[in-house]
Formats: sequence, C-alpha cells, structure tokens
Amino acid sequence: MITFWLAAGPALAAPAIEAPEPAATGVIAYPPSFFAEAAPDTAYDMVLRLPGFTFDKGAAVRGLAGSGGNVLIDGQPPVSKNDALDELLKRIPAASVARIELIRGGAPGIDMQGRSVIANVVRARTGGVRGAVMVSTHLIDDGRVLNSLRAESQAEWDGRRVEVSLVYGKGPDDSLGDGVRRRTGPGGAVISIADVEGEGGGLRAWTTGAFETPLAGGRLRLNGAYMRTPASGEITDRIRGGGREYEYYTNVRLQRELGGRFARPLGPATSLEAVAFQQWNDLETRADFEAPGVRRDFDLDKRVSESVGRLTIKRSFGPLWSVETGAEAALNRLESQTAFTLNGATVALPAADVEVEEARGEAFANVSWRPRADLSLEAGLRHEASSISAEGDVRLEKSLAFTKPRLAGAWTLGGGRQLRLRLEREVGQLNFDDFVASSSAVSTGAVLAGNPDLSPQQAWVSELAFDQRLAWGAVLVATYRHAELSDVIDRAPIFVGGRAVADAPGNIGAGRRDEFILNLTLPLERFGLTGAQWRGQVTVRDSEVRDPATGAAREISALRPVEWEMHLTHDLPAWRGNWGVDVLGGYRERSYRLSEVETRKQGVWVTVFGERKLAADLILRLEVQNLTERHVRRIREIHSGPRSVAPVAVTEVRDLDYGRAVFLRLRKTFS
Repeated sequence: MITFWLAAGPALAAPAIEAPEPAATGVIAYPPSFFAEAAPDTAYDMVLRLPGFTFDKGAAVRGLAGSGGNVLIDGQPPVSKNDALDELLKRIPAASVARIELIRGGAPGIDMQGRSVIANVVRARTGGVRGAVMVSTHLIDDGRVLNSLRAESQAEWDGRRVEVSLVYGKGPDDSLGDGVRRRTGPGGAVISIADVEGEGGGLRAWTTGAFETPLAGGRLRLNGAYMRTPASGEITDRIRGGGREYEYYTNVRLQRELGGRFARPLGPATSLEAVAFQQWNDLETRADFEAPGVRRDFDLDKRVSESVGRLTIKRSFGPLWSVETGAEAALNRLESQTAFTLNGATVALPAADVEVEEARGEAFANVSWRPRADLSLEAGLRHEASSISAEGDVRLEKSLAFTKPRLAGAWTLGGGRQLRLRLEREVGQLNFDDFVASSSAVSTGAVLAGNPDLSPQQAWVSELAFDQRLAWGAVLVATYRHAELSDVIDRAPIFVGGRAVADAPGNIGAGRRDEFILNLTLPLERFGLTGAQWRGQVTVRDSEVRDPATGAAREISALRPVEWEMHLTHDLPAWRGNWGVDVLGGYRERSYRLSEVETRKQGVWVTVFGERKLAADLILRLEVQNLTERHVRRIREIHSGPRSVAPVAVTEVRDLDYGRAVFLRLRKTFS
C-alpha cells in the first residue's frame, strides 16, 4: 500500500472538558471547547477525537447510495468519490467548525446513509479568507527522501464560499522492502532460497475546488477534482547459488470528477434536494516478470465513466414523523483492453478486451418515527433495477432487480446507555475490476482472468449494538453483526471441455459472515495522567462458504479474521503541543484459487509522534514511523493441479521488512 504522510493529522487526543451529556434523542453535540486543549488543525482531527466513534471514509461503489462515509458536512454527504472524505475534512479549518454532532440511531432531517451512527460537521459562517500551506519530508531508512507540498484556501462572502486545494507529493509503498524468499517441495525439501530487494512508491498531483452560493431560494454547491496518481514498484529476487527473478510494475491513474447539489425548501415542512455527479477514471498498468527461461509481459488500458442523478424530497410531520422519498439513475461504462505475452508469444485471456455498459435505476422511501423522546424507529424500502450489456470477447445482456427493505431502531435507556438494532437486506455493487483480466505480477507473477457475467452479492444483515457513555468521558461500544449471504463473489473455476483449467471471479453460492466489534475510549485522568486518552478497537470476524474447487467449507477469501488498533495521546497545553503513540495491529487474509492458496500476513505498525505549536499560525510535527519494522509475509501453497485432486507441489514463503522512517511536517496557516 502506498502511503502519503503529507496530510497526516494529529492522532487522538484527550478532551479538554467533560464529555457532553448524551441527549435523549441520541444526538450529542461537541462544541469547539471540547477539543480546545488538543488544539486541532482541521475538522478531520476533531472527528478522530470523537469518543466511541471510528471514522470510515466510505466504499468505492457505483452510484451515490451507499458510497458515502460515516461523516456528513452540514448535514449532507459530499458529492464526491475520488476526492475522499478524509481529504475533504482535512480542508476544513478547525476554526470554521461550529460543532460536531454525533448522531446515534437517527435524527430529524438527517439521512443516516444506512448507518447506525454518523458524525455531522456543522460549519460556522465566519467570512473572510482562511488557508494553510504545508511542506513535509519523509526520510526512509533505505536513503530515499520524499518531499511533499500542499496548499489550500477558502474564502467566504455574502453567503458564498470558494475552496481550492493543491497537492503535489511523493509517498512510499510500505508493503515492499527487503527480505528472504524460500521455496520448498513436499516434505519441506528446500528448492531455492533467494534474497529479496523490493521498493515502490508513487506521486500525488491533485487539484480540487468547490463553490457554494445561494440560488433560487436554496443553496447550490459545485465541486470538481483533477487527480493524477502514478505509482511504480520493483522486486528483485537473487537466488542463492545463482539466478535472478525480477518483477516491475507501473500504474498511472487519472481521475476527474464533477459534482453538484442543489437544495431548497418547498414549504415550512418540505424540502427538495437534487444531486448530479460525473466521473472519468483511466488506468494504465504495465507489469513485467523475468526469470531464467521465462518472461511475462502484461498491459492493461482501462477507462471507466459514471453519470449519476438523484432527486430527494423530505417532509416532516411534526416532531414525531418524517418521510423521505426519491429516485436515483446511473449510467456506467467500462472499456478495457488487455495484452499478455509469455516468452514473446501472445496468450489469450478470458475477458481480455471488453466493453461493458450498465444502466441502473433505484426508487426509495424512508419513514422515521419517534414515539417517545428516548425511542426512534426507521423503516425504509429501496428497489433497484439494472441492465448490463457486454461486447467484445464476452457478449451478454441481462437484467437484474432487487428489493431492499430496512428496519432500524435506537432506544436510549438512560445513564448514558443506548441500544441499537438493525435488520436490512444489502445488495452489493458489482465491481468493474472483476469484469476484466488483471495482473498480480508484483505478488505472484500471475494473471487473473475476468468475468463480466456476475450477479451482485446479497445479504440479510442483522445488527445489535450497545453504547455506554460515562460522565467522566469513558465510552464503550459493542456491536454484533450477522449476515446470511447469497451469490457470494469469490474465485470460481473456469471449465473447458468439462475440465477446470483456470479461475475467475464468480458467484459461488450461499455463505455467512459474523462480526464482533469492540470500541473503547478511556480518558486517563483518573489514573494520574492528566490530558491523556487511550482509544482502541478490535474486530473479530468469522465466515463460511462452500469451496467451489473442493466442496469443503472454508472462510470467504480476503476477509481478515481479526483487525485491531489502539492509540495513546497526551496533550501538554503548557508546552503548546502533544505527543502520542499509534499502533496498527497486524492481520491475516487468505485467498483461494483453483490450484493455489495465498496467505498474506502483515505485522504490527507502531508510530511515535510529537507536535508543537511554534507560533499561533505555525505547527511542527515529527513522527518516527514503523518502530517495529513491520514485516509483510506472503505464503503461496501451489498445487500441481486443481486443489480438489492435486497435492501441494511447492510452498513459497516471502518475508519482506519495511524499515523505519522519519516524517517531518511544517504547517503554516493564514486568515
């Protein structure tokens, strides 16, 4: 994964005052004074410090429904996809935030985006011009020095607002490093040992902007982004005893988008909102693999476009009832050309050259009811219909339709406790990346076939959450989520002449997924450490599906059984700064192919940071990253044929260690 540390904000900090008392309605308002002791720079820094809240920037799906993260801005989700939610929040100065509302279970006039808990950043109309310039340096232990520059500004006058942001900076790929690769045969006999050197990185060259203005009795916001993100990496395996393997890739991604939202009241209790969005995403991938007697070359040119329109009408029937209804239409197009050669000879790939078009429409209605001050209920119904056609190597036409009901409730029990329940049918969005052939040359030197003839994965999801908030700031949130799945998308065999010869994305049948999430926020004043706070979250997953290759039960590919993180921050107002430790836990994920099982394990990442305000408008941040020198392990169990009938012939284990790094950033604000 390529990381860019230019916009890294302060980690989690302790509150300056006692946490606000949870309201019976489930909405907790955090004023700027709650964050004052931590002196945050941006709205993103403030969101990270919300007790019992874990930021989620959203999913990369087509359409607008379900794509937004769990933070609203002035009660609305951003009309943006490539310009991510965290980047938008980093461009809102903390001084422009009037308050942040933590909405648990629902609130009148708020679209919960299908979530049980969201945050709402409410901006103040401050007027004038504000902005910031940031320069940073990333010192990698292999000698690389990666520099970045970021500048952003916003101006307000007469109810209008203009926002501009420029980013130009380099970042490392922290999944590549140096290490050892071992290949063994049956019984553990050593086939080869190689010393590995790996290095990768990328560049961000981004320009974004937005304009807001009153219009026709309502408010119009327009936004746009132009984002060029090239990246490259290489891995050299020097085999002990002689020989060399070399992998190299380049990805050049160009993203452009335009979005607009117009909202206005239609009366004292009715409002209208119209949203339009257009994006164009181009990707060029080149991947080469060389070994004694073997050369593979893979080229991919992919162009994706999306046009979306959405109309919503909201009406309130007093403080107890509200209704929302509307419709969304989307048109998505994909053009992809793929070429693969082996030792100079062209190799045919399934779905190598395809053109795919999807037209999709959705109608929806939601009803919110608050029968008592401490109880809120929500019922929703969505129906979507789509038609998909493909030309080129794969020719198909098909239509899909799904009805998606939702029931949710929140009961505030008193004493800072709340119980939340949800029952919903979720239908996933088809991923265009599954439709076309793609390369994993950096990982395995293999090429993965595509399959446009997929149905979206569906799930009946039930969720129960318990939220406990204490007066002294401690918060415990426990969530259990169960999903009954159908049409699970995983790797499925491709049959030729009745014989399985390869695999591609496919629907492999029914399955289940269970998740338990525990989130804890703990101020440490009671333990003698004034101004300090500890936060942590752990997610435990269990899943099951029937393996299409062997018929045996197994976990779903690429789901991580355990994920965890924890953060310690200590604010030092007398020193005009703070310090802390961020720990990102290791994880394991496993993927199943026709004749191979690949397991990836990633170690723990620890960062120690300090931040000091040198002047009222000048902040210096220092990070010492990856103190644990996190390892990334890839284990490939390669069978001599289909896993159902053939034994493991080769086991390959590659361990790479990404070294420590130092990050320095200087931020200058102006107003």
